[in-house]
Amino acid sequence: MHGWIIIDKPLGLGSTQAVSAVKRALRNGGYGKFKVGHGGTLDPLATGVLPIAVGEATKLAGRLLDGDKIYAFTIRFGEQTDTLDREGQVIATSPVRPTMAAVAAVLPHFTGAIDQVPPAYSALKVDGERAYDLARAGETVELKSRAVTIHDLRVSPDDPMGDDLTLVAHVSKGTYIRSLARDIALALGTVGHVVMLRRIRAGPFGLEPAITLDKLAELGQSRALEGILLPLRAGLDDIPAFPLTPDQAGALRQGRVLAGIAATDGAAFAMLDDVPVALVDVIAGEVRVVRGFNLTMSKEES
Repeated sequence: MHGWIIIDKPLGLGSTQAVSAVKRALRNGGYGKFKVGHGGTLDPLATGVLPIAVGEATKLAGRLLDGDKIYAFTIRFGEQTDTLDREGQVIATSPVRPTMAAVAAVLPHFTGAIDQVPPAYSALKVDGERAYDLARAGETVELKSRAVTIHDLRVSPDDPMGDDLTLVAHVSKGTYIRSLARDIALALGTVGHVVMLRRIRAGPFGLEPAITLDKLAELGQSRALEGILLPLRAGLDDIPAFPLTPDQAGALRQGRVLAGIAATDGAAFAMLDDVPVALVDVIAGEVRVVRGFNLTMSKEES
């Protein structure tokens, strides 16, 4: 059991609770004890794609934090809350409701490289304290703007064309959708907050393989989790595979550097037949281990 289980996280559930649910399913199925972790926090008020790493895949979970994400989110115009979502208290109101023509004119200004100020209610640290702890204690939280990239931003094809506006955003690491919604509303001459947030892609993982927690529990009880476990390689579909000989695999497992290798510079996924050996960097003909995997050798190597 080394790979990825993709959860369609429900509303109100924290990411660590989803990790616990996977551990429980593994335990109930008698799979034994494996490391389990998530590939990027998803707030309790958000739903959607939450990749859960199992076993050796936990060594790759951190890479998902650096990956792009795609979100669908709904802005409710007319009220801004202190948390910038529906959980907070209203701190500003406006009677202005933007037209779709105004929305179409504004969205291009939020595409590409932009600067945004994170929400006061965020997990960022200020003088060693979490910003949301300071905000909840009534303190004024001032966070510095940060550069992020919005690769694509458009009106959702499912937008009902009512008082709320649903958008789909393809964003870089570190982007706060609540801040994006706040800034779009202000640019439209009004205020707003997020009332729906759904992650539809996290790095290489979309909603297609995602399962509910009920389905997870059912598969655990019937010892059928292998059917929905994505391979280790699935978390690295953006980098090429690098085939190894048995001798090369043995050297990498010992942490040695392979020299004189004719390969393109960059990250690669080193494989011995169908067995992942390591995530490696190829630089000027040398192959160095970034993350090694403790997986069973193939028959050819053993």
